[in-house]
Amino acid sequence: MYPANFEYARPSTVEEAIALLGKYGDDAKVLAGGHSLIPAMKLRLARPKVVVDIGRIANLSYIRTDTHGRFAIGAMTTHAEIAASKLLKTKCPLLPETAAHIGDVQVRNKGTIGGSLVHADPAADYPAAMLALNAEMELVGPKGKRVVRVADFFVDLLQSAVGPDEILTEIRVPETSSAVAYIKTEQKASGFALAGVAAVQSLAGFRIGVTGVAPKPYRASAVEHVLAKHKSPKSEEIAQASMLAADGVHLGMDGMRPTGPRGQAGVEAIPIKAPHHVAHRLVVAAEHLSDPRHPRATIARQQDLAAAHHERLR
Repeated sequence: MYPANFEYARPSTVEEAIALLGKYGDDAKVLAGGHSLIPAMKLRLARPKVVVDIGRIANLSYIRTDTHGRFAIGAMTTHAEIAASKLLKTKCPLLPETAAHIGDVQVRNKGTIGGSLVHADPAADYPAAMLALNAEMELVGPKGKRVVRVADFFVDLLQSAVGPDEILTEIRVPETSSAVAYIKTEQKASGFALAGVAAVQSLAGFRIGVTGVAPKPYRASAVEHVLAKHKSPKSEEIAQASMLAADGVHLGMDGMRPTGPRGQAGVEAIPIKAPHHVAHRLVVAAEHLSDPRHPRATIARQQDLAAAHHERLR
């Protein structure tokens, strides 16, 4: 299907882009990599009168260390660039690992981290990693810059904290050890997560982000709390903690996905795997092995959720 008619604008600076968004308001949509907006426009799920293409704005694609020792990533940085970054692989390996799970080669070469985060797809991969990393997002609007913590960034289904006249310009993440993991059950046609978990372990304990099973990603705080009681949790302790993965969370997405025992079973199965992978990374790091990659675990599939999920989001 073809999109409805629209005007096209290609600003050369962030300031020009913000001015255009202020001028057209809700009639405008920002185009980054295009892998979220363009399919929605072709299906007439989105009908912007003006498309503001920020792809030619200089200095929005980078990976560097900021003055506080964190890693700053420009919003127009592609998934492929993140997956290939030697700096991130060494200092913040969860992001390259997560980026490698996104779509296929073509999607990773064109899709951007900023576009993915602003779209706030409840089955996207990055949100789980952002929660596990406690990331920050820098937004720029007519009133200047503001920083939003990831806990406040994902508002609801396909809704982020970015205002209609704002642009996400930068994502900031901390340095971590190699004790990280991201695993998911994916919808085979699209690669979207039916259930996905990102885990980071530090001296303070686990941080676990979950995506794909609720209207927005969330921290598995109850699981973290239980695992914090164990310095090196055993299989049975991890299994017990995983039963709390959906504690206080409404599974399902307004009729898009089934809820109930099968829906909860899927989200409980995956956190069992992620801490095991984290533990494997710790062992590998301790033994100074040359290849720290960990084997992929087999996760219980949820094929009954795939059709409704794919139809609604794609």
